Amino acid sequence: MSATLLVLAAGLGTRFGGGIKQLTPVGKNGELLMEFSVMDAVDAGFDKVIFIIRRDIEEDFKELIGNKIEKKVKTEYYFQDMDVLPGGFTSPEGRIKPWGTVHAVLAAKEHLNEPYLIINADDYYGKSTYKAAYEYLTAKGRKPEEQCMCGFVLGNTLSENSSVTRGVCTQNADHKLVSVCETYRIKRENGVVMGDVNGERTAVDENSLVSMNMWGFTPYINSLMEECFAGFLKRAQENGTIVTAEYPLPFAVDELIKAGKISVEVVSTHERWFGMTIKEDTQDVIRELQKLRE
Repeated sequence: MSATLLVLAAGLGTRFGGGIKQLTPVGKNGELLMEFSVMDAVDAGFDKVIFIIRRDIEEDFKELIGNKIEKKVKTEYYFQDMDVLPGGFTSPEGRIKPWGTVHAVLAAKEHLNEPYLIINADDYYGKSTYKAAYEYLTAKGRKPEEQCMCGFVLGNTLSENSSVTRGVCTQNADHKLVSVCETYRIKRENGVVMGDVNGERTAVDENSLVSMNMWGFTPYINSLMEECFAGFLKRAQENGTIVTAEYPLPFAVDELIKAGKISVEVVSTHERWFGMTIKEDTQDVIRELQKLRE
């Protein structure tokens, strides 16, 4: 059964400081981090790759990675344009940063006609995670409203160089996702993992299951996410945050679960994440890739 890998590579990477982190070479032969992710996905069975990119990096993107990937798997590109919005909304004056990961996925909405797995371009998730996600997405008898999320152990996803944002998850006895709490500025402080929850600094269990923005969806969810995003725009306009507010995927998933419109299977993994949030992470990523090669 066909399944698509959807790579989100349009983010600005404002914390990275200089250069475009998605296009920073980290492999022995100049490979980008997402190149390793794509090959892991292809090895697992995914037979198409869609890249969501910005128009201003299209030429460099294709030169550095796209042209190589096209030789190995069917490849498509779509743009996360700021002014392409649902519900008759328009991008307000002064809006600079992207609208968030829901908007990025919607950039390819018309072309996602088979089960698909979403990943960040600047995260490495581990080979076994792709295999587990592919098996779930392509299983016979899967209902359209049944989605999945690859859940990582929080302690396996921390950075030594900076704080991170994670969706801390709650699941039930049947391994169904109950809720996602977006938690900001997570890092170890005096041996304790701390994070910002609803504006308050609080301890977070490092054995908690977290979302790393690795979601497995069916086309059924596409129109539902568009409705959620339109609702977000309406609220942001009404409360005066339309210039800066973002709408990440965990917010939409949480809304749809609570509305009873989807169910989300938690596909757990004990893989250790690594990725590039700030420039100092680059050397860590290079070292981790070297360990995998060895």
